Amino acid sequence: MNRKGKLYFRYGTMGSAKTALLLTTAYNFEERNLSYLCMKPVVDNREKSNVIRSRIGIERECQWIYSDTDLYSFAQDWFEQHLAVVDWFLIDEAQFLTEAQVDQLSRIVDDYGSNVICYGLRTDFKSHLFEGSRRLFEIADTIDEIKSTCTCGHKTIINARIDSNGDFVEDGAQVEIGGDDRYIAVCRKCWRNKRIEQMQRHSLPLFDPAANID
Repeated sequence: MNRKGKLYFRYGTMGSAKTALLLTTAYNFEERNLSYLCMKPVVDNREKSNVIRSRIGIERECQWIYSDTDLYSFAQDWFEQHLAVVDWFLIDEAQFLTEAQVDQLSRIVDDYGSNVICYGLRTDFKSHLFEGSRRLFEIADTIDEIKSTCTCGHKTIINARIDSNGDFVEDGAQVEIGGDDRYIAVCRKCWRNKRIEQMQRHSLPLFDPAANID
């Protein structure tokens, strides 16, 4: 095929308007009569219907991606059914893709000339790369950071998981779906300082007034 597509990875911390950017991109494609398809891993099950919805209230219908979905086969079937190749695939929450699924997206780009834009997080609450994000860093044609600002003014890097008291959570499963009640995006320095403060607070001995009474 003569079409030349690209695989893009646009990443940012939680609250950096990644989903809003995806949805406005879809709107622009619609205005220009470009064919596009929105997709999203089903692991993010906060929505009851197959939609991608941003915090500012805009939304678009999407196709679910399951853990065993072969995205290359899905694209082939879609192209045959609609008798046309999709110009743009817009993937939300791309960090939840498997390594194999990212490779399948790259094959869609290379074999059919479609463009694929993946939006997602870089790292988890422990600052470790997600599987899908790691593979996108390895093979994406174009990588862009969507920046946001910590309360201290520095760039956010860490997606810190918090408990009901606002303390940072150190242990747990890598994937735990949640919003502002479970996560806060912070810079590396604030993440480190908060963890040190928590360690010091928890290591202090409890004061027992009775112990000082003769």
